[in-house]
Amino acid sequence: MTTERKDVIKLGENFATLLGDDVQVGQTAPQFTSAAANWSAVNPLEESKGKVIVFSAVPSLDTEVCDRETRRFNVEAANLGEDIVIYTISTDFPMAQKRWCGAAGVDKVKVVSDVLDAEFGLKYGLLIKERRFLRRAVFIVGRDGVLTYVNYLPALGVEPNYDEVIAEAKKALA
Repeated sequence: MTTERKDVIKLGENFATLLGDDVQVGQTAPQFTSAAANWSAVNPLEESKGKVIVFSAVPSLDTEVCDRETRRFNVEAANLGEDIVIYTISTDFPMAQKRWCGAAGVDKVKVVSDVLDAEFGLKYGLLIKERRFLRRAVFIVGRDGVLTYVNYLPALGVEPNYDEVIAEAKKALA
């Protein structure tokens, strides 16, 4: 049975229903399958095993804050080297993500979709039931598969502290 929480985040004036439980620093990152741009199944944790992984969960690339966040992480990813991989995950359809990435020139961040089964959203406590999109959050997974950084943003329109995320990702390399 999936946990439902109704006192965490608001949509407008009303609390939304979050599905799943929050993950914690020190916990093994839950495995999940998402969809790549061509709809093929991809498991980002397996695909990037042995590297530091940053997951940027966003509601939709077609919104102002998500657009800005993903573009910023794309710029950061270009300077991080091959041992840190950044994924942006939304419930946008893969073809919409591909179109957006092409138009935005985003080519360093890996963009995957949670639209099919919302497995990422459920396992990381991010899925907003009323809209079937993800709450904004950032996670860092160390080379050993353990979460080293977890930040659930307090509202959908709040961006993460990019400098803090990049510093924590670099710290996880050690």
